[in-house]
Amino acid sequence: MAIYAIGDVQGCYTELLRLLEVIHFDSSSDRLWLVGDLVNRGPDSLKVLRLIKSLGESAITVLGNHDLHLLAVSEGAAELGRSDTLDEILSAPDREELLYWLRHQRLLYVQNEHVLVHAGLLPQWSVTQAESLAHEVEAALQGNEYAVYLKLMYGNTPHEWADELEGYKRLRVILNAFTRMRICTESGRMEFKFKGSVPNIPAGYLPWFEVPKRASGNATLVFGHWSALGLLQKDKLLGLDSGCLWGGSLSAIRLEDRKLFQVNGLNAVRTTC
Repeated sequence: MAIYAIGDVQGCYTELLRLLEVIHFDSSSDRLWLVGDLVNRGPDSLKVLRLIKSLGESAITVLGNHDLHLLAVSEGAAELGRSDTLDEILSAPDREELLYWLRHQRLLYVQNEHVLVHAGLLPQWSVTQAESLAHEVEAALQGNEYAVYLKLMYGNTPHEWADELEGYKRLRVILNAFTRMRICTESGRMEFKFKGSVPNIPAGYLPWFEVPKRASGNATLVFGHWSALGLLQKDKLLGLDSGCLWGGSLSAIRLEDRKLFQVNGLNAVRTTC
């Protein structure tokens, strides 16, 4: 059995199919780990959702900010943006089945030394604490009051974690870290406007994964979300948003041996070690 971690798909169904062909994916024995943002901005979000859902236990996905946006729009908690491509899902005959499935996906997945998350972990969170906090938000998304939660999840404040936080402020910080964070201060204060490359990070901030003595530093974190960062491969870090949506590549890494597989928008295939 092989485990393939795949970067942000964002509705790029054709590229996803080609990537599955390249890795010779066998759903009876292999597993896919998807870093979230299955949908939006790309042309075929409905097809992507249907495919990943159909794979059952062969595919594990965590929720990204675009996946949550879809859920919020579906409940009237947010409006479609000009660049959103979610109408096909919202009008699909299996809409409710797909949205129910999406709402019941994880925010964080841990297996042995690997941690799968969309954006990142705040520097003071251990993996064990992050798992517990993820369950709090998952319970809100999967509970009877999920529509109320979706209306209250948006916002940039509080900017940082405190153990004494309660209610929707607490859940908002957790969700923002897991699905929106790119940079923060050494104390864990998040900033959400920045989407650029590392050399242009504002003074006083750094990539969340470069904070000294990060509590999750002993685990291997597999994440996406930051297309301007590009593919990142380090000993304990795998950043997999290689910008497929923006003319880059859709990337998969086989976790057992770190072999990289990529397809790009020109139907070219690249396989490297």
